[in-house]
Amino acid sequence: MGITVRYRKGRDKWIVTETYDGQRHQRTFAGTKEGKRQADEYAAARQVALNDARFNGEVMGRKPRRSFLEGVNRWIDEYDVSSQAKAIRPVVVYMGPDVMLGMEAVDKARRMARELKQKGRAQSTINNHVQVVKRVLNLAYREWEWIDQPLGDKLKKPNPKNERHSYPSVGDLKRLLQAIPDRRTEQKIIITLAAVTGLRRGELLALEPSNYSNGRILLRANQTKSGKSRVVPVPQFAQPWMTMLPFMEGVPLKTAERRIRTAWEDAREQTGKHHLRFHDLRHCYASLLAQAGENMTTVRDLLGHSSLLVTSRYAHMFEKGLDEIGQRMPLLNAAICDQNATMH
Repeated sequence: MGITVRYRKGRDKWIVTETYDGQRHQRTFAGTKEGKRQADEYAAARQVALNDARFNGEVMGRKPRRSFLEGVNRWIDEYDVSSQAKAIRPVVVYMGPDVMLGMEAVDKARRMARELKQKGRAQSTINNHVQVVKRVLNLAYREWEWIDQPLGDKLKKPNPKNERHSYPSVGDLKRLLQAIPDRRTEQKIIITLAAVTGLRRGELLALEPSNYSNGRILLRANQTKSGKSRVVPVPQFAQPWMTMLPFMEGVPLKTAERRIRTAWEDAREQTGKHHLRFHDLRHCYASLLAQAGENMTTVRDLLGHSSLLVTSRYAHMFEKGLDEIGQRMPLLNAAICDQNATMH
């Protein structure tokens, strides 16, 4: 077992040869100085991977090595990843087919984040890319038992300093819905449901008949971004709509995605709310929950956030609730006054 780098003059190529478990793998690079540099970097990375494998015991046959790409493919097979598809594609391209699950994947994900930041990408975009690697590592440890350490915890996602959040008011929402013509009733209902349930677009479009029962939407772990099951109540006024939607007959709402997008974009145009995104309906839901007096823990659970840190972006909405808590505390001033009177 080992790795060698050699130059073959006849082919004008630098060749990295890796021998592992009786098998040989070769990769070629241009016969230039840059090619030599790339070959050395590749050989060093593969050596780290082999050392990592030896550390984890795979060399002794206790656990086979798995690539990051294998993890992504299994994730896609077992879970609904439609809400993260936009980030998955570039991450897979960047990570490549040879990166193994382990510290090698962690290190490359960190490098990816640094490079995206150098290119001026928004922190939220960087976080979405890092989340892809983090999710695969978490599944590999917690569910598939492919790795022995919770390496996903080593990847951090800083809160965006200037992240844009729009919170459509109830008045904004009513005007948007009124701008959608009656012939688009189905699209109007779906947009309203997004605002009063907080479901992500991907979660909403992937609903199945088994996801709705007794006025509640029941999302399975493989249907959510966080990988955790979630129960979301449907307001009583909206419950009759659920039976009107085609997913209850086994026809996915995904088939109507283009019509939904058209209805939403037309409504934004007519109301002058060009800055609003469909995802902002989740922020609207959080706002409605805060106005209804719900606490941050409940909002976290209903939105399916991984932690209260994510929900903390809505902290300013709960300031009124904090004042009301103080007002509900028992009045003990009379006891203090009585004590002072006794002392005098």
